Amino acid sequence: QVQLVESGGGSVQAGGSLRLTCAASGSIFSMYCMAWFRQALGKEREGVAHIDRQGFTSYGASVNGRFSISRDNAKNTLTLQMNSLIPEDTAMYYCAADSHSLYACKGRTDFGFWGQGTQVTVSS
Repeated sequence: QVQLVESGGGSVQAGGSLRLTCAASGSIFSMYCMAWFRQALGKEREGVAHIDRQGFTSYGASVNGRFSISRDNAKNTLTLQMNSLIPEDTAMYYCAADSHSLYACKGRTDFGFWGQGTQVTVSS
């Protein structure tokens, strides 16, 4: 069982940066796929970035080139570096993890473990 806790959210002006961290209570080495999702008010949840155990990454079209996902298996943390933020990035951000490796990590939406979320607000 893995518990995930996000931190690092807050309010920032457009063009600014934030760094989100997801701390796991247990080892994430067994987590084949980890990801960040976000959900804006009144909208569906969308995948932001995915990373597998080998470090292969993939990004949603709206954040590609601005956001960077990384994982530190030794420290049991998942990080999302967000640069050049725009108001459309305003949302609750969630980290997710899953141990199953039968399916590709890229674009995965079904995860066994979820955090409670951290709010990101970008003002114009």
